[in-house]
Amino acid sequence: MESIIVALITGGLSLIGVVFSNIFSNRKIESQIQTQQAVTDTKIEELTREVREHNGFARRMPVVEEQIKVINHRIEDLEKKEEK
Repeated sequence: MESIIVALITGGLSLIGVVFSNIFSNRKIESQIQTQQAVTDTKIEELTREVREHNGFARRMPVVEEQIKVINHRIEDLEKKEEK
């Protein structure tokens, strides 16, 4: 009977140790996940900013290309006038 009581006490203490160990391990993992999530959020914000900047540039390029065409035609007209 005494050995059963000792076994129950030992098992109970072991169970308590495992429970506390898991609780502290989960807290540590949650902290690491929160840190990683913050880093990921920051990276996503930076990439979003860069994409928006690129999209603005991509929208302006056709306008610039059209302006270059107009400038080239004006130069050609000036050169033709100068040749005459």
